[in-house]
Amino acid sequence: MIHDIAATIAALVLSLYVRFEEPGLEERAHLLTVVLPCFFVYASAIYWFFDLYRSKWRFASLPDLSNIVRASAVLAASLLIIDYILIASYFFGGYFFGKKTIAVYFVLQIFLLGGTRAAYRWFRLTRTRRRSLAKGNLVATLILGRAADTEILLRSIESGAVHQIQPVGILSPSPTDQHQKVRDVRVLGRFSDLQRAMDYLAGLGIEVRRLVLTPSAFEPGSGIETALVTARRLGIATSRLPSLDDSTGALRLAPVAVEDLLLRPSVMIDNRRLEEFITDRAVAVTGGGGSIGSELCDRVIRFGAQRLLVIENSEPALHAVMEELRIKGCRTVIEGRIADIRDRGRIEQLFTAFRPDLVFHAAALKHVPILENDWEEGIKTNVFGSVNVADAAARTGVRGMVMISTDKAIEPVSVLGATKRFAEMYCQALDAELKRCRDAAPMRLIAVRFGNVLASNGSVIPKFKAQIDTGGPVTVTHPDMVRYFMTIREACDLVLTASSHALGQECSEVSVYVLNMGQPIRIYDLAERMIRLNGLEPGRDIAIEFTGMRPGERLNEILFAREEPTFDIGVSGVMAAKPVFASFEVLKWRLAALDDAIVSGSRDDVFAVLRDAIPDFNG
Repeated sequence: MIHDIAATIAALVLSLYVRFEEPGLEERAHLLTVVLPCFFVYASAIYWFFDLYRSKWRFASLPDLSNIVRASAVLAASLLIIDYILIASYFFGGYFFGKKTIAVYFVLQIFLLGGTRAAYRWFRLTRTRRRSLAKGNLVATLILGRAADTEILLRSIESGAVHQIQPVGILSPSPTDQHQKVRDVRVLGRFSDLQRAMDYLAGLGIEVRRLVLTPSAFEPGSGIETALVTARRLGIATSRLPSLDDSTGALRLAPVAVEDLLLRPSVMIDNRRLEEFITDRAVAVTGGGGSIGSELCDRVIRFGAQRLLVIENSEPALHAVMEELRIKGCRTVIEGRIADIRDRGRIEQLFTAFRPDLVFHAAALKHVPILENDWEEGIKTNVFGSVNVADAAARTGVRGMVMISTDKAIEPVSVLGATKRFAEMYCQALDAELKRCRDAAPMRLIAVRFGNVLASNGSVIPKFKAQIDTGGPVTVTHPDMVRYFMTIREACDLVLTASSHALGQECSEVSVYVLNMGQPIRIYDLAERMIRLNGLEPGRDIAIEFTGMRPGERLNEILFAREEPTFDIGVSGVMAAKPVFASFEVLKWRLAALDDAIVSGSRDDVFAVLRDAIPDFNG
């Protein structure tokens, strides 16, 4: 505050001196003693209004300069009013300041307010650099990404949020960034120019020891794989800059993961919509210790649920997820209970005591080859367990139940797909039955389908990593097999988004939602890419072997059944279908027949019931 007032005094006096020199300044001295104190008080109020006192000089930026210009413009305009209306005609007999003086004042005021802040920021920056140089812990670093992303990292380095990095160059995939500078750091080429940039910097005596990849480096077609292979060959450490949504507190670099290179651009999630949907609700999650279930629990408390019930059959998994949730420091009251969804009475007892508003049903057996062998267990869990959860939810007044399904449920060729499709059909039939039997808004039951989830239990990514670490071979079932992939975070956020649509007023007929998973990825291409990202050559350093398709597998996944009318619901990342299914009475009869077949232990009888319920089942 003292500095800004001093700057105002200096700017005003200097402008008068520049315009009128010493004789003119002496003529006006007697009136200045009256004008200046009032003007300084007025200037203080203007600076307070434009938040000049609240901005930290260490982080002076363009918004601060904008406030300085606006405050200076208001003060200059005020001087014009004083000069031409209040003073000139009544006291002085002429113009006291004059337009030229006020123009000079305007420029000087901006310079003194803005220049000192910029000088202080430069002083802090150079002092930080000098201290780091004195410690000898600066690592010469190339930054990879578009100018907008690299500028974020460079600002973080300047402010001290990121330590021990000395940016010596930028590689960008954008043609418009070439031969430019970002915060005085040169763009040295594209990602494919990494070797040339290294040689150029080595000629200047700079040894690059680290690459930092910004989020834009992972955009499709950027060519980042070439740079990473080169970095691996040269022994250069690589890190990535987390997206802003993942960054909390101090900005920390993270290791580059293979998953970063497999993804299409993520769907933009409407966080406010999800907060409004989840806030202050009681939520139950079955299978809460699994990959999807635990992430759903995390997102539910992130969006403000009042209470959360975690239901899990595995004691170690329940303990692990409860420990993870407790360290979040949230206000949600979290309760964890051991229960098997096959136990109908236990599930209803838990729902009756907890009274959830929403149920997310993620508990299931999901490994295709295992369920082909142990098909009885798959039916008991995926069909009858889902029926138990749906019925318990309906009887205890739950507002909505969301069943986590799979793209394997359409035209199924596996026990997993058939059991998930049967469970979907039961939920759809019960949803329709509740609408028919109640006058008030009934409970909603919906299914959300999506494909493979990166880093989940049983995912192909950890399997390939382990095979590469042991020297191979990497095993692929078929050269033409393709799959959809999503991150766990994105899948769960879109599950919540679909739920908010189903339980709102936007569409009352939709009971099946399918997440937009982009283009499928060929598993063979995925294996080759992972091998190369480890600095190895497929077929030479690591062999790729084809083991043949396993029971229950198919080459391509299908998102919608042929008879399902699909339509756009206007929600980014989510599609919908109005499913075709049998009546609730027919589904109950088929459930009874399926139960009898399971008791008899006859695989043929069980599959006959499944084919009768799901005509396109080819298992």
